[in-house]
Amino acid sequence: MRYFIEFSYQGKNYFGYQIQPNEISVQQELEKALSTLLRQDIKTTGAGRTDTGVHAKKMFAHFDTDLVLDHHLVYKLNSFLPQDIAVKRIFEVKENFHARFDATFRTYEYYISLEKNPFTLDHSWQMWKRKLDVEKMNDACKILFEYEDFTSFAKLHTDNKTNNCQIYKAFWEQNGTELKFTISADRFLRNMVRAIVGTMVEIGNGKIQPENLRTIIEEKNRNSAGTSAPAQGLFLVDVGYNFE
Repeated sequence: MRYFIEFSYQGKNYFGYQIQPNEISVQQELEKALSTLLRQDIKTTGAGRTDTGVHAKKMFAHFDTDLVLDHHLVYKLNSFLPQDIAVKRIFEVKENFHARFDATFRTYEYYISLEKNPFTLDHSWQMWKRKLDVEKMNDACKILFEYEDFTSFAKLHTDNKTNNCQIYKAFWEQNGTELKFTISADRFLRNMVRAIVGTMVEIGNGKIQPENLRTIIEEKNRNSAGTSAPAQGLFLVDVGYNFE
C-alpha cells in the first residue's frame, strides 16, 4: 500500500530535505524514524527538494509498505523525531499516486524583516539598513507572468530537462515591519525563488528598474539576475494535489 505523509520542519539544522552524502537531511531523519517504528526499510519520495536552511510549513512525501497503518503512528513518529520535524497526518492513497509528479502546484513564502529583530533571525532576511520600494517590486511581479522560461533564476549545472515553469501568483505585501513575498507555480527550479527574491530586492532598492526584469529573463543567464536571497527567509507553505 502507498501512504502519504504530511509534515513540517525548520530547516536550520539540515542540508535540505533530500538525502545528501555525509550530511544530515530531513529525509534521512524521517526514513530513520519510519524504518525503526515499522521495523522494515522505508524509503520516501518527497514532493520536491528544499535547499540547505530552507523551512517547510507543509511538505508531503510518499512511501510503500505492506503494513496497515493507523493514526497512532503519527503520535509515535512525533515522539521519535527531532523537535524541529513534525508529522501532521499519514493517509493511504492510490498505489500509483506520486508525491512529486502528481503535485499540481507549490507555494512558497519569503520573509524580510525591515527592523533589527533577534526573534526572526532564523526565519527572515534582516534588512533593517535598507529601504525597499514595495510598489516597484509588485510591478516587477506582474512581468513574471509574461514568461515560462526561467533559466536566469535557475541553479547552474542541474539535470533539469526544461527550465519552463508556469507561475500562478506572485506578489509582495507589507505588514508593519514584515515584508512577505508569495509565489506559486506548477514547479520550481533549484534556487529559483531565492534568485527571484534577490533580484526583486535589487529592484526595490533602485539598483534595477522593474522593466529591466524582462531583459534579465530573456537573456537566460543566471549571471544577469541578482544574487540569491538567504535561505532562512524561505518557507514552502503548500503543495497541491487532486486526491480524488
